[in-house]
Amino acid sequence: MPTLLALGHGYTASALARRLLPPGWRIIGTTRDPAKPLQEGVERLVWPAPIPDGVTHLLASAAPDDGGDPFLATHADQIGALRLHWAGYLSTTGVYGDHAGGWVDEETPPAPSTRRGVLRLKAERQWQALLPIHIFRLAGIYGPGRGPFEKVQEGTARRIIKAGQVFSRIHVEDIAQVLEASIRQPATGIFNVCDDDPAPPEDVIAHAAQLLGLSVPPAIPFENAEMTPMARSFYAESKRVRNDRIKALGVQLRFPDYRAGLADLLASRSVTAKQTIPATDSSAPT
Repeated sequence: MPTLLALGHGYTASALARRLLPPGWRIIGTTRDPAKPLQEGVERLVWPAPIPDGVTHLLASAAPDDGGDPFLATHADQIGALRLHWAGYLSTTGVYGDHAGGWVDEETPPAPSTRRGVLRLKAERQWQALLPIHIFRLAGIYGPGRGPFEKVQEGTARRIIKAGQVFSRIHVEDIAQVLEASIRQPATGIFNVCDDDPAPPEDVIAHAAQLLGLSVPPAIPFENAEMTPMARSFYAESKRVRNDRIKALGVQLRFPDYRAGLADLLASRSVTAKQTIPATDSSAPT
């Protein structure tokens, strides 16, 4: 039985599990919280713990700290001894640093300018030194439960304007299909995982408001915006990310731009809302 060990079973690993469970995969997901709910069909492994027998595939996604990857800090020997068919590490396009809106690809030398990017690059190299691995550099992730609609409806969304600022992004379901395609045809190396349309963040907020039929939030100059240090760090870098290598795997993005992704999220929200409305008695007068 193919068995995937998800080191850090979070948002993206859950999307991949939804694809692998129906054809009969065994999925083991780690968590440090024994009370944390995991999706149906996923075996809980409260970490730290010995790695179970039978693991054939491994996906690592936990955020590194100053010591590097937290799983390798304690279990590098066990992980290195596994006889794996495939191993993947979820990194970030933040390792490329700032390119003033220019294009980057997998051949672009990493030059992270944020602490988050520096730590991810360090973790990438730790994994590469341990075993043959697929490095997936993810753009900004969105999807169900991680979209702009709630903030737009609550009136808390902000259109922060910084001249020349663009971000690449990716829908979580497209990340999952990239991972599945890689598992089907392993080829170790680095893969940028993003959609086809890098865009200014204020355009995404404006489009979400338009889809909801609400007023577009007012523009706020970056210099005047109140932001957390984490939020401000995202604006320290601007780049457009190429995704040719994932397409070489045969991947056709379900959501090639944020417009397609937001339209699907809005449709999913509408379906969920309808499902929560009790059915009326069909014999009642209309």
